[in-house]
Amino acid sequence: LRLDHASMAAKLATMAAMVTTSVAFMQTPTLLPARFSTSASSSSFLSSPSPRSTPFSTQRLAKGRKAKCARSMGDLAMMADGKAKKIIVLGGDGFCGWPTSLHLSSQGHDVVVVDNLSRRNIDIEMGCDSLTPIQHPEIRLKAWEEVGGRAMRFVNLDVAKEYDLLVQLLKQEKPDAVVHFAEQRAAPYSMKTSKTKRYTVDNNVGGTNNLLAAVVESDLDIHVVHLGTMGVYGYGTSGGEIPEGYLKVTLPDGNPKEILHPAYPGSVYHATKCLDALLFQFYNKNDQIRVTDLHQGIVWGTNTPQTIKDERLINRFDYDGDYGTVLNRFLMQSAMGVPLTVYGTGGQTRAFIHIRDTCRCIEAAINNPPNKGERVEIFNQVAETARVRDLAKMIQVQTGCEVNYLNNPRNEDAENELVVSNNKFINFLGDMIRLESQEGLFDEVQSITSTYKHRCIKEKILPASFWNKRTAAACADNTLEVMKANAPQGEKKLGGVFM
Repeated sequence: LRLDHASMAAKLATMAAMVTTSVAFMQTPTLLPARFSTSASSSSFLSSPSPRSTPFSTQRLAKGRKAKCARSMGDLAMMADGKAKKIIVLGGDGFCGWPTSLHLSSQGHDVVVVDNLSRRNIDIEMGCDSLTPIQHPEIRLKAWEEVGGRAMRFVNLDVAKEYDLLVQLLKQEKPDAVVHFAEQRAAPYSMKTSKTKRYTVDNNVGGTNNLLAAVVESDLDIHVVHLGTMGVYGYGTSGGEIPEGYLKVTLPDGNPKEILHPAYPGSVYHATKCLDALLFQFYNKNDQIRVTDLHQGIVWGTNTPQTIKDERLINRFDYDGDYGTVLNRFLMQSAMGVPLTVYGTGGQTRAFIHIRDTCRCIEAAINNPPNKGERVEIFNQVAETARVRDLAKMIQVQTGCEVNYLNNPRNEDAENELVVSNNKFINFLGDMIRLESQEGLFDEVQSITSTYKHRCIKEKILPASFWNKRTAAACADNTLEVMKANAPQGEKKLGGVFM
């Protein structure tokens, strides 16, 4: 899908409101080791809302073609067997993990949130907090039990380092599914220093292997749902539409076969996701572990219907050069009067999905697991694609902000095309939230920015991590002010975009 920024700007509607309440809560003790903090309650299962629709006609990435996969996805259901599930969410305190945990709980699932709070520690390391004042997990859980009517348990556990405790947790909780968010998620941070490169590999690959080994040792039939990235495919290297995980090829002997799509990572972070995919293939083949791998686009938006119930439930909002995703950064910068920081020509085409649809997609994957013995299920978890400079122009038309074309810290092509198949989720979810939707979602992000702009450290907006010495030298002159020597649109500067 290619953006028509002028028409979309006219369609943006009024902002979503945040509801602030003040409530209290009592916590229930745990059966786990003393350092684990948990709370629990039960309620009847709640049916899922019907998929949203939009009155505007938008082009689907899959272009209406039926999905062709090992099993039919036409019967995808938000609650396939009609029963609530026990779900452990690893990395449940993070940008995607927290709203997903709330969403799953609101749908009646029994959710255990697991996190070692490493992302909060990285805030301290970088000297830059979330723009929104996120609360401690205990306060978040108290607020959710009060306003959401359900309790979730929290476990402080390092998946990459505390293997024995992970096995113990699985044996005790006996989950139907484990959602795996527990990875260092920022490509720029993974390229920052040799220390962050090594940490990203140790944490991400080690954590994934620990989870899979723990599932085997637990002797339980646990469905693993992993949040991957579209970046495993590379950008513009497939020679056509990117399929959902598996590529049809003809072997030298003339026989047709489907193979895992070749990996083409663009950072250490992306490389770890490629290694994850190989681990899933091995454990699936060797131990018949049921795995769904979600190759997700760039997430935008901040709040969900659950996080706006109480200010203490607010999701984190990253705006800095390492963790801030491109569209959220643009919206934040426009609200603060800071020129939009576009890298290179802005000619990179990327896939996007709103945080609300991330939650819905993950629930759909949980409730439609592959059968025992079937291959790893792979979904492209995206709503649409757009070119970065088109996003910047759309916001410029809406707000009148300036656009600042910077030299780019990444080592990647300045321009690329991206055609993606997302048949599987579209067959179930229907139209997902679009960039041109009438739901006022851009305004919601800008409203949050206006509310908390006093927490912003403007100097943190500029890129602070560089792919190599050449890109670091090229970025030495970058500034928040519009650069006088900006390259004309289409010129082959170093290209790129945060993801």
